[in-house]
Parts: sequence; C-alpha cells; structure tokens
Amino acid sequence: QVQVVESGGGLVQAGGSLTLSCTVSGLPTDDYAMGWFRQPLDKEREAVSCITWTGDRTYYADSVKGRFTFSRHNANNTMYLQMNSLKIEDTAMYYCAATRLCSVFMTAVQTLSTSDEENYWGPGTQVTVSS
Repeated sequence: QVQVVESGGGLVQAGGSLTLSCTVSGLPTDDYAMGWFRQPLDKEREAVSCITWTGDRTYYADSVKGRFTFSRHNANNTMYLQMNSLKIEDTAMYYCAATRLCSVFMTAVQTLSTSDEENYWGPGTQVTVSS
C-alpha cells in the first residue's frame, strides 16, 4: 500500500521560513518524479516544484523561484521543501506527490488524478502566512 505523508506546515509571519517534509512508503520512488503542489482555499491546484526521478533536474514555479528549494533523499524516501521569504499569497494546503513526468506535473497538475498508478499524494499540510 502506497503512503505519502506530508508534515511541517504551520502559521508563519510574512518573510519567515518553513520546511515541509514528505515521506513515501510502498513505492519505488526511483521510478517516479517527486513534486509539490499547493491549493489555496477555493482555488485550483498550482504546481510548486518537481524533481526528476534521476534527481538531475529540478523545476520551480515562477512564483516560488529563488525562495523555495526542493530536495529529495532516495535512500530514505524523504523529500524536503525549504520555503524562505514567505508571502501571504503562499498560504495554501501543500501536497507532496509522486508522479511520472515533471513536464506534465508542472504544466497540468490540475488534470492529474490518483485513480491510476501514475500519481500518488498525501492528505497535505496547511501553510498559513500572516501579515
């Protein structure tokens, strides 16, 4: 059984930092790219970042480039999203996902589903940035 669990969310002031963690079990993560997407209340999903399964390339949304850093550690199936210089508009539920292609994840995350074996994600962790 595949399990994806996110943690590390919370309430932080604008300009502050948070580190989100993600652990994956029951999945050969070296066969999957790993990504983070977020979904603000009453809005669509937005891809945040994605690392290829080889780890040789990392993608970032323009809105977080230079502020967020995504790292993966295949040895223990753990991923981290370091978020610095947080803004109020970063407030959202953040989800860690295993996916097949970063190119699809970054451009069409709204269309992805967990109904097949191509994508998995967890229950999410809430990040709230206050003024």
